[in-house]
Formats: sequence, structure tokens, C-alpha cells
Amino acid sequence: MVICPGIGTMANVSISNDNFTDFQGDHLKGYERNELVINGVEDPWFELEDCTDIDSVYSICGLINEENTSNEQVTTNLLEDQQQSISNWMQSQFSNNTDQIKSSIEAPKDDDFQPQVLELIGHSSSEKPNPFSLASFELLNNYGRLIKKSSEENLNISNALSYEARACNNHKLSMEEILMVAGERYIQYSTQRLDGLSMFIHPYGSALSGLSIEETRDMELVHLLLAAAEEVNNQQFHLASKLISRCMWVASESGNPVQRLSFYFAKSLEERIDRSTGRYTCTDEDRHLKCIKTMALGTNSAFLTCHQLLPFSQVMQFAGIQTILEHVKSAKKIHLIDFNIRSGIQWTVLMQALAEKGDSPIKLLKITAVGSTEKEKFEVTGNTLHSFAKSLGVPFSFDVVFLSDMKDFKKESVNIEADETVAVYCNTVLRTMIPKPDCLENLMKVVRSIGPTVIVIGEVEANHNSPSFLNRFIETLFFYGAFFDCFEDCMDRDSPCRRTIEGVYFGEGIRNIVAAEGKERFTRNVKLQVWRAFFARLGMVEEELSESAWYQANLIVKKFAQGSCCNLHKDGKGLIIGWKGTPIHSLSIWKFL
Repeated sequence: MVICPGIGTMANVSISNDNFTDFQGDHLKGYERNELVINGVEDPWFELEDCTDIDSVYSICGLINEENTSNEQVTTNLLEDQQQSISNWMQSQFSNNTDQIKSSIEAPKDDDFQPQVLELIGHSSSEKPNPFSLASFELLNNYGRLIKKSSEENLNISNALSYEARACNNHKLSMEEILMVAGERYIQYSTQRLDGLSMFIHPYGSALSGLSIEETRDMELVHLLLAAAEEVNNQQFHLASKLISRCMWVASESGNPVQRLSFYFAKSLEERIDRSTGRYTCTDEDRHLKCIKTMALGTNSAFLTCHQLLPFSQVMQFAGIQTILEHVKSAKKIHLIDFNIRSGIQWTVLMQALAEKGDSPIKLLKITAVGSTEKEKFEVTGNTLHSFAKSLGVPFSFDVVFLSDMKDFKKESVNIEADETVAVYCNTVLRTMIPKPDCLENLMKVVRSIGPTVIVIGEVEANHNSPSFLNRFIETLFFYGAFFDCFEDCMDRDSPCRRTIEGVYFGEGIRNIVAAEGKERFTRNVKLQVWRAFFARLGMVEEELSESAWYQANLIVKKFAQGSCCNLHKDGKGLIIGWKGTPIHSLSIWKFL
């Protein structure tokens, strides 16, 4: 479903994306050749760049403290209400539960984000995990519908078919639907079991007669996974290991989406047990450094395939660059500061638009890349962008600000001329500084002193940093489930690209968020509402995403065969990009007062 708030008169300057995939493909192939010269051989730990933005994908996990409800009475009340509310929800997705669902998708008040905002500025208290109860599975009741329905759909909520009824009508269930049904059944049976294994005497086939054999097996597998996670949380490691072993009988890194998803989550639960029992011997720091090295700037054929077949990166790219064009349309000298440039493919979009601006050509396009890893790849990106700009006749210069630590970034680090119009581009980079609030705060203060005309911020729309392991597990399960579902729809199951991305990036991301705790969980994300609260405290104001930017986003989605599964939702003044209802990325536009 694509929602557009209205397409009016286009801005004076806009992107022409007709046949632009060819331009980007040539750019990436050239970049890849240069990268291989540097590396000697292709690094198997390649960068997934904008495909979902590896920083977004690999660490598509990580994150900030969710609200910590420690009051026992509140927990008890949630527990008492849980089973009935989910059962009602399953009968008619939202009937009898509309108010609860509505409250879960509406933006909480600013006070609700105080713990997360304090975390961002380095004043949070240490993590204190919540004790587990079935109330943790309330997330199963409302997680999947976080992207609001259009007004037309909301009018028919009470008539929505349940998942079971849809299965009976030969509707193939999505990953999210399978997870939802399995979660509801798990809650029903968990109160009837005598031990962690007896729940599986309940035949899914008779209870859900409309499901195919594969769907029934998938739900049984998710059921096992949830049971294993609960026992790990309760530190019943012997029983958890038995459940994980049962998962691994069916789970497979080469099976269907549910089997593949379950494989990586089961392996991560195994590692969490090893960590908890002192059997884990790997060094997280070494693993982290290796990932950071490969996440910096690289690209290869796997990224190109992802970029071409998945809509997320192109939607963010075209909408973001369209916004920058609108803010610099009258400038003769444009200075772009990119804090996560990677291959630089996003700027080929802007260059083409500037080259087509024949009535008022610019005098200079300057790009400054700021970063702290793999300086030689910055040079490759610069050389490639120079060649691309030259081919289009765009006056161009490229600077690099290479820092050993981002906390050393200063206004003087960037060479800014008085007659330059400055724009800042932060694509999935601020999230990497959440564990280092001093770096984050310093970066934003320096950006403010520079005085950009616009700041474009793209981030992962997720919050997987709950101090409750079970809450974090469930959130991450649904989030990654959306990606596995997307890959199944958009790529061949035997695609080497899919296998590498799932095995390396998704596998590492799931492992880090599920198995690690505290400082060892080095990847972090927060939702757009949390960033809004944080930015407001810095004196930043959000600007409306323009109709032209929305037009670009919608146009990109329509070019994909599975574009109807990609959701574009207007969240306040920003854009949320999702897959079949599950939020994936956010795009927002900012400036300082």
C-alpha cells in the first residue's frame, strides 16, 4: 500500500529518475572495480550499503532503553488481560481491541521518551531487565500494525477477516501473520502445559484447519522458538537447549523464510546460553572491529543486486535528494556534508538533476565526506564521483575529513566558503553514536555552528533496546521477519546475494541483539519519535517532507514488481517506509532555529 498526502505542482528543481538505474549501475560497477584493486580480492564481509543500509541492516538491531514497567501490579493487570485481548484480536484484527491498538500506534507524549532521550545524551541509568511475564507477549498483539491504516481501511476494520479465515480462503499468510498466529497460540497453550515440551501435544492442524502443511509447520517452529526464548529468559538453560535442538531439526539457513529466520534466532539463543554459562570464548571487540571495517564504504555485486531489487534504499535516496535540491535550488555553490557516504551513489542522483538544470547552471558542487574508518575507500568514492561529475559536466570537488574519533570533529574540520550553501546528509549514522553520547552531542553542536540550510536524516525505524530480553526478542523477530519476507518476494531463494546478506549481516545482527547485553550490544536504533524528542532539546525544528519528495518516493515504489508490499506512511512531517505493515526506515527533514 502506498499513501501519498497529495501531489501538487512540482518544485522548480526535481529528479528525473527515468532510466536512472543504468546510471547507478554503471557507477557502482566502476566503484566495485576500484575497490577490488584496493583489497586485492573481494572481501566476503562486503558492505550492504544502501540496500537497506548495512548499518541499518547489519545492526538493524541494537538500541535505546524502552519504557521499563517494573510495577508488579501493572504487570499483573497486563497478564490478566493479555490472553483475552489477543484472542479477540485474532477473531477480527481490530474489533473489540481498537482502542488498545490505536494507543500503540499513536506517538506517545514527550515524557514517555524521557529514558530514551536521557540515554541519547548520556544520562541514563544502567539497564535493569524486567522480570518476565506473559505480558511481554502483548507486543504480539500490536506489533505488526504500527504503520497506520489509510482512512478508507479504518472504516472497514470491524469487517476485517481474521488470519485463520483468510487462510481458509486460500490466502497465503505473510511472515508477520504467521508470527502473529503462532504467538497467539503460544499464549493459549502456555497456560496449559506441565513442562516446556507438553504444549506441543496441541495439534495445530485441527485448530487451524485452513492452513497449508507448510504454514502449520512454520507456526510450530515459531512456537518452539518462543518457548525456547522464554526458558532462556527464565535461565532454564537445560530445557531451553532441548527446545532449541527441536528448532534446529526443522530450521535451515536454506529453507523457507520462517525456517531461515528461526535458524538464526535459534543459533543466537544458543550463544546467549553459552554467554550465561561461561562457555562463550569469542571476543566481541574483535568481532565489532571487523564489522566496523567492512561496514564503512564497501560495495559489490551483492549490494548492487539488493539496491536494484529492494525498494527501501532508493525510496530514501530519491526523497532525500529531492529535498536537498529544493533547499539549494537557487545556490550557485553547493556544499554537501555527508557523514556516511559509503559508495556515494546517492550523489549521482543529485548530479544528474543539477546537470539537467540548464537555465541556471551551478558554479561548484562540493562534497565533504566525514568518517573515521578506511580512509582509502573515501578516496575511491571521491575518484568515482569525480568521473561521474565530469561525464555530466558538473563542476565538482571532493574533500575528506578523516578522524580517529568522531568526538574530535570540529567546525574547522570542514572547509566552508562564505558563498556556499550547505546541506547535511546523515543516513543511518546517528544510531551508531548512541553508545557514545559525547560523540553524538558534539556532532550536533558542530553541525549547528556550521549553519546548514537543511539536514536530511534517514534512520532505522526500530526500537530493540528494551531492558526486557523477551520484549527485545519479539520486536527483533518481527523486524527481521519483515526482511526475510521481503527477500522471499523480491529475490530468488537460491540467490547468492540473499544467502550472503542473511548469513553475514542478518545473522550477525540477530546474534548481537539476542545474545549480547550491555556494552557488548554495540549496535543501536531508536524510533523517529525518540529522535524528535532529542532534536527538540537541541533547538532543532522538523520540516514537512514536500509533495515533490513524496512524489519521488511513490514513483520509486511503483517501479518495483512487489511495490504494493512497500508501505509509505506519513508520520507527522516525516516518512516511514515499511514492508507489509512493519516499519523499516524513517526519513525526516530538520534545521536549527
